[in-house]
Amino acid sequence: QVQLVESGGGSVQPGGSLRLSCTASIINFSFYRMGWYRQAPGKQRELVADISRGGSPNYADSVKGRFTIDRDDARSTVYLQMNSLKPEDAAVYSCNAQHTTLTHLIYWGQGTQVTVSS
Repeated sequence: QVQLVESGGGSVQPGGSLRLSCTASIINFSFYRMGWYRQAPGKQRELVADISRGGSPNYADSVKGRFTIDRDDARSTVYLQMNSLKPEDAAVYSCNAQHTTLTHLIYWGQGTQVTVSS
């Protein structure tokens, strides 16, 4: 059974940093595009960042220059380093895995809460 387990969420003040981790129990993890999404109350879920099988990152405009996504295929883990956090970054952050060729294989984690407030 595939599981994506996120960790690293929490509460920080504006300007602070958090590092999220998502470890996946997936065979052939390296074949998956990995992404981080977030959903704030009353808003639609949005893509924050994703990283291709080859390690090329893609970011939402709202987080460019502040967030960094990377992956460790040996550990089946994807990370999201979040710096200079703003109140508008507060949301539930969820990890997503999508196979790059078998595109029907899509998995989600349960999410981790990020709170940014003074």
